[in-house]
Amino acid sequence: MEISAQTVTLLLLLSAIVAMLTRRLHLPYSVGLVAAGIAFAALPFAPRVALTKDLLFTALLPPLLFEAAFCIRWEDLRRDFSVIVVLATLGVALSAGLTAMGMHFLMQWQWTAALVFGVLIAATDPVSVIATFKEARAHGRLLVLIEAESLLNDGTAAVAFGVVVAAASGRHTGAGQALLMLAGSIGGGILCGAVVGIGALLLAGRSTDHLVEVTFTTIAAYGSFLAADRLGFSGVLATITAGLVMSNFTRIDGISARGKEAIQTFWEYAAFIANSFVFLLIGMHEAHQNLLAIRLPALVAITLVVLGRAVAIYPCCLLFARTSRRVSAQHQHVLFWGGLRGALALALALSLAPDVPLRESIIAISFAVVAFSVFVQGLTVAPLLRKMGEIPGGR
Repeated sequence: MEISAQTVTLLLLLSAIVAMLTRRLHLPYSVGLVAAGIAFAALPFAPRVALTKDLLFTALLPPLLFEAAFCIRWEDLRRDFSVIVVLATLGVALSAGLTAMGMHFLMQWQWTAALVFGVLIAATDPVSVIATFKEARAHGRLLVLIEAESLLNDGTAAVAFGVVVAAASGRHTGAGQALLMLAGSIGGGILCGAVVGIGALLLAGRSTDHLVEVTFTTIAAYGSFLAADRLGFSGVLATITAGLVMSNFTRIDGISARGKEAIQTFWEYAAFIANSFVFLLIGMHEAHQNLLAIRLPALVAITLVVLGRAVAIYPCCLLFARTSRRVSAQHQHVLFWGGLRGALALALALSLAPDVPLRESIIAISFAVVAFSVFVQGLTVAPLLRKMGEIPGGR
């Protein structure tokens, strides 16, 4: 996971230049970063940075998850919690199942590999989704739905992935044992995040120094993830919970007014850096992929993933059609097409053990799906939002 200071400086410089260019050209920042990463990798002096599970999970994912969760107000989340939970659980299961069946029957993949791929690619990625929708200046209920759903299904997919991989490794897991693993990972992750978040909030409340308060949020973001992961729980859900707790738990006299301003500024910058590195490294990795060699399975996988997202959104939203939590048709269309894939899918794919069947194919096709998601869906989300009347006609 080692990256030299020179490499970090080059990536920061490239990120800043891309940020300025994409703002002027009215392009999604994530699209510009991936394109820049592909072009940068072709230069003779470009560094080779291995995109590893440790780099994505341990270094870059926690700040992105924490910042996104910290910005969500509990009142907004509570109003649509039932809808979000259904989309993040039943929706993920339906999407994963359709993709797995398609890869098994259409591409003749054995069930183990098909299920592993179906689960890891089922969840939308908060890195891609939140960045794209914030740039497009989406707001209101739609923004809450898309952000919260992407965060929660991130966690449920990661948990389900652990169960599927355990079964793939030859560990006997019956239905009862699998459910216990799911419940333990989810419950343990939430509990771990709540404990770390409340502990950090209590400590932050004993200081009026905004720099100390920022430090405690940093400890909460990474500490919750690492502690949960070490205990065998969901680090993703732990960090999300810690962010929600530190932002919304008002019963504790915690962070000062100046501290909140400093925290928001710090995490906005931290998320910018992590987001930039994620997409630049995806582009640099894509530059060395021979996508033509896997074009048929990649096209099949992309089609299945898009259909799986449709199955995850429309039937689940239909369950609320006659309730006060009804999701409008145009919001459903945006949720469907805005379900971008990104860092999480790649982190899960790269974490697969060498003995997992078709591991290299799973990784290569995951990169192909992410490339489609970034370039095709990422470029068309803002026009779709404008057409639906969710954002103004100009940017």
